[in-house]
Amino acid sequence: MFRTKQGRRRGPALALVAAASLMYALTGCSAERVTPGEARAEAGTDSGNRKGGGGASAADAVDCAAVKCIALTFDAGPGKDTPRLLDTLKEKRVRATFFLLGSKHVDRYPEVVKRIAAEGHEVANHTWSHRILTDLDAAEVRDELSRTQDAIERITGRKPTLMRPPQGRTDDTVSDVSRELGLAQVLWSITAKDYSTVDSALIRERVLGQAHRDGIILLHDIYDGTVPAVPGIINELKRQGYTFVTVPQLLAPGKAEPGVIYRPEKDD
Repeated sequence: MFRTKQGRRRGPALALVAAASLMYALTGCSAERVTPGEARAEAGTDSGNRKGGGGASAADAVDCAAVKCIALTFDAGPGKDTPRLLDTLKEKRVRATFFLLGSKHVDRYPEVVKRIAAEGHEVANHTWSHRILTDLDAAEVRDELSRTQDAIERITGRKPTLMRPPQGRTDDTVSDVSRELGLAQVLWSITAKDYSTVDSALIRERVLGQAHRDGIILLHDIYDGTVPAVPGIINELKRQGYTFVTVPQLLAPGKAEPGVIYRPEKDD
């Protein structure tokens, strides 16, 4: 959380309160929303008071305050093309964040889930059956998230610390349950809308056209056009000077706090 200590960071704290008030008025969600840059800056002055999982280890640390970072994330897998995607990421030496779907995905491809974790990618939660969480009561939200938490833990030995709500829809109930389960909420700032096209060139063009420092790219490794687009996306963004990181690396030295919503802004 952003706190004022002996007068420090009063301005940023008040700005966040104002932003949170506006967000509540528009969406009914009063949960704190934090950009990667804010997470890093706050950790630099108040790191002793921050809690929550999902931080990058010292061995994996990247200074995204100094380096032009971007996070590649994939939703709703694993699927039949995920092994080919993992081959590409390994070849390109890129780590990504996978927001995995439980039903018909985690339970269907446990060996792929195990490989995702073993190859150093961040394994995260995208619910059990992709129900819109804002349409559910607290018990139903808890079931959607906890079933996937348990399934991933059985395979990898570790529960995720990050989740992404389907369609990015969240509210106070979702935030409260996420906090209870130790999950931070991660949204995005770059989307190819790859669910609407199988044109890999178009997917690549859409991502490159929106790319920005501290951005979080949303793709889906379950659609036919997406995995073939990834090599070109990686090659061009590396050429432009971007460093690919996982979401925890993007926030480091900050750590993702349960219940908090993390979303980049293009003017970070």
